[in-house]
Amino acid sequence: MPLNIAVQMDPIERINIRGDSTFALLLEAQKRGYRLSYYTPDRLAQRGEKLFARVQPLSVRDIAGDHFTLGDEARVELSSFDVILLRQDPPFDLAYITTTHLLERVHPGTLVVNDPAHVRNAPEKIFVLGFSDLMPPTLVTRDLAEIRAFREEHGDIVMKPLYGNGGAAVFRLTRDDLNFGSLYDLFATTFREQWMVQKFLPEVKDGDKRIILVDGEFAGAVNRVPAADDLRSNMVRGGAAKATDLSAREREICARLGPALRERGLIFVGIDVIGGYLTEINVTSPTGIRAIKNLGGPDIAAAIWDKIESRR
Repeated sequence: MPLNIAVQMDPIERINIRGDSTFALLLEAQKRGYRLSYYTPDRLAQRGEKLFARVQPLSVRDIAGDHFTLGDEARVELSSFDVILLRQDPPFDLAYITTTHLLERVHPGTLVVNDPAHVRNAPEKIFVLGFSDLMPPTLVTRDLAEIRAFREEHGDIVMKPLYGNGGAAVFRLTRDDLNFGSLYDLFATTFREQWMVQKFLPEVKDGDKRIILVDGEFAGAVNRVPAADDLRSNMVRGGAAKATDLSAREREICARLGPALRERGLIFVGIDVIGGYLTEINVTSPTGIRAIKNLGGPDIAAAIWDKIESRR
């Protein structure tokens, strides 16, 4: 029986379909004959015990610049859907957190992917700290003395906002970099929360591997190699996608994470690994599945829907 699907995402007219994982999921859902509806987070409304959204019927096609059609808007109770895809991009701010509280009220009667409570409780750069033995030396703080001591111990470091995404505001500082004080002041002024500081991994020049896990099992991977003049390997920052296999260490990392992901209902997860070190666990709106398929890898969108179907 075809599923009735709603997708909560950013404005669909703004997405780049060539690399957008949400779009890949929508294409596969439509191929299976599912009924698709679309809304943005600002259209949510909780009234009494019922959660509503103003949704529009959606059809999609893999044509850049002409990739969707929307029907007439209607106010619909979200518990009437079989599945809701929670696919809006960060920032992981109070607005995002609020949507997880609201969607939690219809889950699991309506299956929300990923589980909204555990999306809320597993921010990419916080959840990963539960596996610190798999990570490079890492510090989460905004305390200047702590950062100075960490830099003195490890030399070259990377500083990045705790709730950043897409490689934004990621900086490498060498042991004797005179910009350290100015960068600290900039972060302290710009970000109210703590930020993440990690030992710089020179292996990043060979790539930052995005590994996709579906219900805790390895499903595919892509190696993202940074441009020669950039630290960041994110494809939205100019990183090049390369086909790749998993090392024994990376398979060990996947095996360690799998049970924790399944326990939390995190069906679609992307982890980042540099030089054999786990750096992030992405659960809010992971990407990478179109790049993997385009490089001859598996159809992860199909694997995700197979798993979702098995839960209905």
